[in-house]
Amino acid sequence: MAERKLLVLFGSQTGTAQDTAERIGREATRRHLQCRVEALDSCDLANLIHEPLVVFVCATTGQGDPPDNMKMFWRFLFRKNLPPGSLCQLDYAVLGLGDSSYPKFNFVAKKLHKRVLQLGGNPLLPVALGDDQHDLGPDAIVDPWLMALWDKILALYPLPPGLEIISPDTRLPPKYTLHYEPEDFPPPKGDLLQLTAPRAVPSELHPFAAPVVSNQRLTAQSHFQDVRLIEFDITGSGITFSAGDVVMIQPQNRPEDVQQFCQLLRLDPDKRFVLKPTEPGTSLPPLLPQPCTIRHLVTHYLDISCVPRRSFFELLSYFSTNELEREKLQEFSSAQGQEELYSYCNRPRRTTLEALWDFPHTTCAIPADYLLDLIPRIRPRAFSIASSVLAHPDRIQILMAVVQYKTRLSKPRRGLCSTWLASLNPEQGDVQVPLWVKKGGMKFPADPATPVIMIGPGTGVAPFRAAIQERVAQGRRGNCLFFGCRQKSKDFYCQAEWEELVAKGFLTLFTAFSRDQEEKVYVQHRILENRRLVWELLSSGNAHVYLAG
Repeated sequence: MAERKLLVLFGSQTGTAQDTAERIGREATRRHLQCRVEALDSCDLANLIHEPLVVFVCATTGQGDPPDNMKMFWRFLFRKNLPPGSLCQLDYAVLGLGDSSYPKFNFVAKKLHKRVLQLGGNPLLPVALGDDQHDLGPDAIVDPWLMALWDKILALYPLPPGLEIISPDTRLPPKYTLHYEPEDFPPPKGDLLQLTAPRAVPSELHPFAAPVVSNQRLTAQSHFQDVRLIEFDITGSGITFSAGDVVMIQPQNRPEDVQQFCQLLRLDPDKRFVLKPTEPGTSLPPLLPQPCTIRHLVTHYLDISCVPRRSFFELLSYFSTNELEREKLQEFSSAQGQEELYSYCNRPRRTTLEALWDFPHTTCAIPADYLLDLIPRIRPRAFSIASSVLAHPDRIQILMAVVQYKTRLSKPRRGLCSTWLASLNPEQGDVQVPLWVKKGGMKFPADPATPVIMIGPGTGVAPFRAAIQERVAQGRRGNCLFFGCRQKSKDFYCQAEWEELVAKGFLTLFTAFSRDQEEKVYVQHRILENRRLVWELLSSGNAHVYLAG
């Protein structure tokens, strides 16, 4: 009988595609299939030709781009020299997750489906196009498509005699188990945050612990928004970057939230454990030291402040000893309960920690082994670099608005990363932030004679500050900036710096302060007023135009 094995490969930017891929993995386990779930870029592509059955789950980002963790796979798949029949042994299905308000809706899934078909793959089903805009979210498409997929797969790979599909009422084993170390065990040497090995270029798996040099508020104290200019020291990191590049920052949870989480789940934060995979061949999560404390796991790894997904409530329902709580959790994890879940979770932006508060009987019964199945890891945040190495050697600066807003919940919502960064005070000792740099989407012209028109309202001016510093250091003069904010006296970021460059003839600056007069004035009004200049730069100067929000 044919080997019953399935490979689920995902390309995920925000975690939704990964969450869906893991769901397919669980459903495969219930059908007694041997199943691996991996990011497309961590899969050995040379082995793809030996796989009999693959499900691809992929999101589309930006303007029809593949997510970061499938970029290498994407380049490989579209190589001209791949022979047309190279995937002829492959049965496959593609599930796309996108948003139909974007012109390139599910572009990556459609293109992937077509390319695998070209290479000889045999599609089990038409490509599924999950849509965020649907009233019930992508699940409206995903749920029926998955039912059809399992019918196809079980027809090809019937259940072995004497085996039934594991009932949805039965809880599956956790991905890892936690083995606590005895109290008298000597603690590990050195800090738990094992950051960059020397000489490796910092990356997501090996971030650089950059000291915070300064953390300065740029907006007036009376202004509703707190915007910071934060500077990091990257001396000795091996990091190089140019204008338009992006710095990735790995944030952490607030100590009070960590304490609250541990109290709710009755966990001892100082307990040390090692992780053991349940299934042989499952790799351990990167970035988690072994051994590790519960405090480190909750502070640096578990995203307890994210809005929980449907799968969270589904798993939670298995631990519930309280009938009322269990019924509610089952409703939230059913297809019919998605509208209810949306208004409980997504609309008010309720966090995982707050949801756990609402189910106290269930929360105190969660086995620690299931923490990594229940709660996703904290994802890194991206910031445009707002400085140039030519002006600030060995430094990276970012311009960051602290995210805070109200919903119908009594506590204001706060951005995890921006709240944490804003709280760091280098004057109170050595503060370090794990970071690394990624190529950005903006490239500035190499020809020194090409003028540049930059439109950057609010913190959108960040990459243009880097570009202007870089270009001024190279002696280039054709820099034209349109900047907009609310009030000249409250949120005109880097005012003195711009004015000095204007005085020296390096910068042409147009400002729009929307609230400083009766009628609102925005950057587009200033562009219209200066249309002759703009047209002249475009038509005879071949200017490049850049826009950042």
